[in-house]
Amino acid sequence: MSLDLPETAPLTRHSPETIRAWDNAHFLHPWESMGPDPADRVVAAAGRGIHIIDAEGRRLIDGPGGMWNVQIGYGRQEMAEAIAAQVMKLAYHSPWAFASEPSALLARRLAEMAPGDLNTVFFTTGGSSAVDSALRFAQFYNNLRGRPEKKLFLARERGYHGSTYLAASVTGKDRWQNPMDTERRLVRFLPDIAPHKRPEGMTEAEWCDAKVEDLARAIRVEGAETIAAFIAEPVLASGGVIVPPEGYIRRCWELCRAHDILYISDEVVTGFGRLGHWFASEPVFGIVPDIITCAKGLTSGYLPLGAMIVSDRLLAEISGADREQVMFRNGYTYSGHPVCCAAALKNIEIIEREGLLEHVRAVAPHFQARLRDLARHEIVGDTRGLGLLGCVEGTARPDLPEEKRFRIDAEFGRRLDAACEARGLIVRPLLNMCVFSPPLIITLSEIDRMFDILDAAIAEVGAEML
Repeated sequence: MSLDLPETAPLTRHSPETIRAWDNAHFLHPWESMGPDPADRVVAAAGRGIHIIDAEGRRLIDGPGGMWNVQIGYGRQEMAEAIAAQVMKLAYHSPWAFASEPSALLARRLAEMAPGDLNTVFFTTGGSSAVDSALRFAQFYNNLRGRPEKKLFLARERGYHGSTYLAASVTGKDRWQNPMDTERRLVRFLPDIAPHKRPEGMTEAEWCDAKVEDLARAIRVEGAETIAAFIAEPVLASGGVIVPPEGYIRRCWELCRAHDILYISDEVVTGFGRLGHWFASEPVFGIVPDIITCAKGLTSGYLPLGAMIVSDRLLAEISGADREQVMFRNGYTYSGHPVCCAAALKNIEIIEREGLLEHVRAVAPHFQARLRDLARHEIVGDTRGLGLLGCVEGTARPDLPEEKRFRIDAEFGRRLDAACEARGLIVRPLLNMCVFSPPLIITLSEIDRMFDILDAAIAEVGAEML
């Protein structure tokens, strides 16, 4: 149940203009422009259900679900109470020196929810640190097996895995001119897998064959004896909601198994109901990875928490009486933080009690049908998605003048974002794409409202730009 907002009390102590000025003066945001113009961000003052409420009281449907993570929606009283109760009972303990009930219970629940023999959980502070931990574990694992030469990671263009150094290093390189350093010596990228980019006349099955061959070729060129792991999102989220061709993930997993290469499934976005299951790897894509990374929907954004879940098989290979002095020297002050774990447990309880996994599976066909219908607009080059994930990509017609084509590619996302916001919807612009992943609690009528807004906004942007 959502909290009620008081009708008369101001939503913020200071004016939106003051907050925005202080924000621009002192808060370096993620992906912040180094340009001279101050940002004109919406001041978020409250959240209820599927809506963000700005400082003037305007309700905006949260199309991106925060950052792909607000599964149960905003303003949950019982979540606030669970967090407060744990704060008063035990706000913190050292994960080096103590065990506690919240982290032990959550680790057990995640082991039950994860596929196959993924029964050991390493808690982190978020998705980036979960990915970093998984990559470090892959190297640690091979060092203990006497194979220190297995250090390389295979990743995919347009894949996104985080902002810490190793996670950023395995993040696809084609979307931004990136002045940040990454560890290029350790990573080899596979070409774009987006089915809508395949050559004219090529079937999706043929495209799948070609993309699997990209992985096979990389293994041949680098040598399996040098490759530690292949990391892949089941659906490439920040890359533009790229759904791989049917059978691709299973065949890549089989190749990795055949060549002693760990398969890391990055489920930071797809986990905890986004595709209608706790984890998508097995029920949607038919694989049991060696490692799963997760975060985001684990707490529905109420508190930061991530995890790496590891196969029993891997741990059995590197454990034993002769390894007593060997340690996995990776950890965080806030690993298994009791308050964050209490929030995750409550989040899981709510998802189960309200049948949100089943709800997603029930409403996703309508969500995807409304999404596909937007492709009728002349300015829309592609629509794609799976579960409650979607993307609208603007593409200029080849017959348009080059200047206009460039303007559409550069500005479509920004203009669509503005047109949607004016109508009461937040979408997330990524160059010429807008992506969305609304809270899992969204109803059929709210889905229709969201797509009605998108439809009208696309029509407006198309009229301006074509």
